Amino acid sequence: MVNFFADWYKRKFSDPHAVTLLVILISTFLFIYFFSHLLMPVFVAIALAFLLDLPVNKLVLYGLSRTSAIIIVMIAFIGISLLGFLGLTPVIWQQSSNLLQEVPTMISKGQTYLLTLPETYPDVIKAEQIETLISSVKTKLVEWGQLALKASLNSISDLVALMVYLILVPLMIFFFLKDKNELIENFSQYLPKERRMATEVGKEMNQQIMNYIRGKVIEILIIGGVSTITFIFLGLNYAVLLGVLVGLSVLVPYVGATIVTIPVALVALFQWGTQAEFGYLMLAYAIIQALDGNLLVPLLFSEAVNLHPVIIIVAVILFGGLWGFWGVFFAIPLATLVKAVINAWSSSKSEELVS
Repeated sequence: MVNFFADWYKRKFSDPHAVTLLVILISTFLFIYFFSHLLMPVFVAIALAFLLDLPVNKLVLYGLSRTSAIIIVMIAFIGISLLGFLGLTPVIWQQSSNLLQEVPTMISKGQTYLLTLPETYPDVIKAEQIETLISSVKTKLVEWGQLALKASLNSISDLVALMVYLILVPLMIFFFLKDKNELIENFSQYLPKERRMATEVGKEMNQQIMNYIRGKVIEILIIGGVSTITFIFLGLNYAVLLGVLVGLSVLVPYVGATIVTIPVALVALFQWGTQAEFGYLMLAYAIIQALDGNLLVPLLFSEAVNLHPVIIIVAVILFGGLWGFWGVFFAIPLATLVKAVINAWSSSKSEELVS
């Protein structure tokens, strides 16, 4: 057994470039794992810098200096963000308040309907089962209410954190875009010289992450916008709130769409019952989800499509558990990183065998 592991170690770690790649990956993982809560504004700025790098480069190609291009892109980005935030926030807040006020009525109607099921289907559903279900739902609602109260008590600290984000993040984005090459060169000076594999993986992931962030933002805007317009056209209550939720659900592949279907279906069911309008809405919603999964995602994430759905779900669970929202957001690029490292390692071993 000892000889087996010794031979495996020699095969896998005889190349110093492979050792360098492994050390960089482990060091980066540990650094992010232990300091992610402190460096979250930095990660947000890096993600947004990836998003804005393409329009900056496009303006530079048209003859503008990089600094001028960055200023123009930053002003446009901040302006659009403020317009979207100020336009959507009041509507979402109002619809959320109205929905919360209507929840007790929905619960009462749902409880009344459930209590009629044992009489309608006595051989299938028992009254005790319904009572247990209602009791468990009430318990969960109490727990969620306590969580909402706790979150509201922490709103002051969240407001302070938001102010920090609004000041620091734009400044960091500007300097990340302006001094990108210089920052990369300075960081490279501290890396070992034997880093060919790490450089190859880094170049591939740089392009992958840039394309992923840009594609994910486009997907959120398209799915959220189309869903909102569809809900408004069909007359669904809380159309903007539910449309935004559908747009944000694409952040979590497969799981997000499944979860957000529940509030959409419940609101429609309480509004129309089992009438034709409910069927039309769910059909339109199903078409949107189908077009997203079978047309939009393959166009925007050609590399991600090559990952098996099980691998994507496992990556969401694993990295989401480690790093929360950003772990979920970057689950697909991180899974692609693992795949790129394995491919680089395999190609290195193949080159050694050929030589």
